Amino acid sequence: MADAPTAATREANAAALADLPMADRQDFDFATRGFVATLKDPVIRDAAGKPVWDTAAFAFATGPAPATVNPSLWRHAQVLGKAGLFKVTDRIWQVRGFDVSNITFVRGDKGWIVIDPLTATETAAAAYALISEKVAKLPVTAMIYTHSHVDHFGGAGALTSVMVKDAPILAPAGFTRAAVSENVIAGPAMGRRAGYQFGLTLPKGPEGSMGSGIGMGVAAGGRSLIPPTREIGETGTELVLDGVRVRFQITPGTEAPAEMNFGFPDWKVADLAENANVSQHNILTPRGAVIRDAKAWAQGLTEAMDFFAGSEVLITSHGWPRFGAGEITDYLAKHRDAYAYLHDQTVRLMNKGLTGPEIAAKLTLPPTLAAKWYDRPYYGSYSFNSRAVYQFYMGWYDGNPVHLAPLPPEQGAARYVEALGGAARVRALAEEAFAKGDYTWAAELLDKAIFADTTDTAAKGLLARTYRQLAYQSENALWRNMYLTGAGELEKGVAATDPTGGAGLISQLPPSDLFEVLAVRLDPAKAGDGSASLGFVFPDKAQDWTVTIANGVLVHRKGLRDGRQATLTVRYTDLLSALFAGQPLSAKVASGEAKIEGDPAAFARLVSWLDKPDPAFNIVTP
Repeated sequence: MADAPTAATREANAAALADLPMADRQDFDFATRGFVATLKDPVIRDAAGKPVWDTAAFAFATGPAPATVNPSLWRHAQVLGKAGLFKVTDRIWQVRGFDVSNITFVRGDKGWIVIDPLTATETAAAAYALISEKVAKLPVTAMIYTHSHVDHFGGAGALTSVMVKDAPILAPAGFTRAAVSENVIAGPAMGRRAGYQFGLTLPKGPEGSMGSGIGMGVAAGGRSLIPPTREIGETGTELVLDGVRVRFQITPGTEAPAEMNFGFPDWKVADLAENANVSQHNILTPRGAVIRDAKAWAQGLTEAMDFFAGSEVLITSHGWPRFGAGEITDYLAKHRDAYAYLHDQTVRLMNKGLTGPEIAAKLTLPPTLAAKWYDRPYYGSYSFNSRAVYQFYMGWYDGNPVHLAPLPPEQGAARYVEALGGAARVRALAEEAFAKGDYTWAAELLDKAIFADTTDTAAKGLLARTYRQLAYQSENALWRNMYLTGAGELEKGVAATDPTGGAGLISQLPPSDLFEVLAVRLDPAKAGDGSASLGFVFPDKAQDWTVTIANGVLVHRKGLRDGRQATLTVRYTDLLSALFAGQPLSAKVASGEAKIEGDPAAFARLVSWLDKPDPAFNIVTP
């Protein structure tokens, strides 16, 4: 049974409720407007019958907020949790709540133009089945990916059977590389942290996950990618897709490395992709990624205000639409101002000598912006984002020499615990802080105790209770997930999980990225002073590569170079299967489908030097 909210938590959530503009119900109107229908059976399953999504998972969020949930986050879940098919305009429908993102269907002259086909093939198929049943069963005549994150293209494979021949598939410039490679190098670490961010092991409910702030969660199931037939690289590009005029604004480096907004000027409809949301977004996502440029993001929204001026309907890749030209202008301006204020004031304080943590403790939204629900911290937060802006310009180092070479966590923790009088004294101090509702300080003390002695079960138990109170108070859905996941792992250990489900994307990994992955998996302790020069010939890619290993470094170059010890000729897809799906190449070599020239042991040596990532490494314990 989960911990009950303490008196301090009840008081904190009551105080938060008193400060919220709860009389503003506009979002409820926008989020339910045009509702057509939802699934009779709310559970979407894969081919084996395993559930991958439950459209009714947050049906419990009715009535006033319980004391275990911040009242602002509870309200947000109520608005965000309605799942089904919605008619936005006479030509545009959205299926929302079938995944973390939305899938949009635009009626062309002959079929559907599909925008952002969700994360999973199963949820995309369910969305297409629903619109086919309730509106019209039509072929897919074009597809648009707004940007390079998997929740906006991963379900595309479900629609291949209903796509017309030569249907255009459009994406922003740089999409293909960003979509496949953004998370490849640090994929295992990002995947592990994504489990915390999205609360993948948590139950849904008032004492568990309350979603992810821009959606109610990430669907499990199969991932896929149909490569775009054209990448759009210039703002102002205009195309006619299945009789529908579309005009594009390119916004690289905003919410994604490759992203674009676009509009339907004949209908006065704008699609702002994931550049304008129902929450503050992340400048640096907690799961880890390249830092986004808050200044460029704000500037992109300023440009969008002019580019889509006069639009009467605004749709996005997450959340619900907005209606009315005045409402849309105000929304874009105040959403833009939230990012601009974040950037400008972080830099101003940075230039006065404040460090990232100091700025995070000081910087808050102006009241005029905080009063807007879409600027509140359900997904991103000023606390996290101001530190990201600081890092964007200054890096992790704050200029204080004491932080040039800090003690590793376990060594430092042991010395702190000793200096404070030992483990029992540290726990006693933490218990005093917990009793006062000072959970942040209690967590710091207990974290030291656990990193000093990972067998301290009393400290683990109290820290788990502390994290739950912090979760119950959090307005940010991701923070709540991370606190609760940490609490669970302190009590039960790390649960094995596959947070990405990305096997379907491996076939799209280009050879250059494959060799970069191998480079970061080379263990110099295993390689020792060994060296190698190996050739790779991929007939299915019409590409040749040479890989050299020396001094504990793996380097790849295009073409076959002199001095190779061996050369492997193999279909690239077969090599990927051998490396990532456990399908040895020996059978391919024996059948003649692959061949090795030179010293076959050279490849065995390379494989023996590779390290295996740990997809379940510890986070809240040493």
